[in-house]
Amino acid sequence: MSDPLPAVPSPAPPLVIVDGANVVGSRPDGWWRDRRGAAERLRDRLAGEGLPGHPEPVEIVLVVEGAARGVTSVPGVRVESAPGSGDDRIVELVAGSPGRARLVVTADRELRRRVTELGAEVTGPRAVWG
Repeated sequence: MSDPLPAVPSPAPPLVIVDGANVVGSRPDGWWRDRRGAAERLRDRLAGEGLPGHPEPVEIVLVVEGAARGVTSVPGVRVESAPGSGDDRIVELVAGSPGRARLVVTADRELRRRVTELGAEVTGPRAVWG
């Protein structure tokens, strides 16, 4: 009887990083009255529906800042509270995952430039809202 083949680690699923402030701010639905509540609704939408058009498993990270800090993670969505700039935290996450497929959801032009220089793909808030 031979030993079984060693398990080959499967590649990490694509990393989807959502710019919470930018995506929440893309819809004039009164989010400015309750920024934390708006971030929680976005988190819950992502946890329930994932990212439309991406049926394969993905790892979703929602980056929040300012008044939305402290939103907790839920199954399917890890929430990162940026200690300062949300954009800087997003760039750190992209830079910390080389060799992995990374998609950043934002409409912020400067952030788009910064993360594409690191090899990430970008898409706008419509990718979340459908």
